[in-house]
Amino acid sequence: MHPAFSVIFLTTLIGIGQGLFLALFTGQVYALANLIPMQESLGFYAVGSLIALLFLVLGLIASVFHLGRPERAWRAVTMWRTSWLSREVIVLPLFMLLVFLYGVAHFFGLTQPLFLVADTLPIDLTLIIGLLASMMAFVLFICTAMIYASLKFLKEWYTPLTVLNYTLLGLASGFMFAAAFSAYVSFDLVSLFGIWAVIFTLLGAVSRGTSLVRNRALRDKYGLTTAIGVRHPNMKQLSQGFMGGAFNTKEFFHGRTPGALRLIRWFFLLAVFPIPVVLIATAYALESPSLPIAAFALQYLGLIAERWYFFAEAKHPQNIYYQSMA
Repeated sequence: MHPAFSVIFLTTLIGIGQGLFLALFTGQVYALANLIPMQESLGFYAVGSLIALLFLVLGLIASVFHLGRPERAWRAVTMWRTSWLSREVIVLPLFMLLVFLYGVAHFFGLTQPLFLVADTLPIDLTLIIGLLASMMAFVLFICTAMIYASLKFLKEWYTPLTVLNYTLLGLASGFMFAAAFSAYVSFDLVSLFGIWAVIFTLLGAVSRGTSLVRNRALRDKYGLTTAIGVRHPNMKQLSQGFMGGAFNTKEFFHGRTPGALRLIRWFFLLAVFPIPVVLIATAYALESPSLPIAAFALQYLGLIAERWYFFAEAKHPQNIYYQSMA
């Protein structure tokens, strides 16, 4: 498939926003369990929610650039019964609203207990909103990934690994940014978020590596006979079907050489997984405030390459005919 950078930025940016919010809420739950000190509502949770919302807004803006008629985008919600894209269009604004309310609640310090659970666990408004937003974040991961994982004719995407990869890489990048944010504002949560970022990054490496191995073992059941509907044992294609470039030759093929694909694959495998883990570990050992920021920046560059490769990796059946040349 031909990778669209608008979709690449959409999926990676909202993934960071989702992961960052889940990191913030995880920190609040840890503080509630007295595992870490409670952080400042305004300086940490409210500002962190604003940054998460900014990532989500930037992703939403990026999505506009791959729409043929942006003024008709509202019609996407009408197919929610059958379309994962429609469900994503509905869930994303709901999640953004909950993140906004979570940040507002912390901004105004609405952390007074509303009631107790088991007579010991205080529940306030921010926890209720945070729990709802966390559930919506995972629903959004599923909706976004299922847009691609539900396409049976693209075998590289038609697997539960697609949903798992989107979720784990979003969590890894979000927690990595949370570690960088904590280091930048001098909050003592770099180790907490860094440990979870490493865990999600390593799990993402296993999941993404498994999908790469799986996709390399796939065998096409299509060929020239299915492309043109002629059952003959001896056929040879002499042209690609067009005198020049056309929609079919551009929009369903990435146009890169096998060598370029290998280079991009190795870049994202290194930039997304081992190098950020090494940087985070080094930052913990040296107590460096800048290395977590470098780890996030490098991982995000790698995620852009990973998402580009994800789209380029899918072999559309029509390319059996339109990408073959004499």
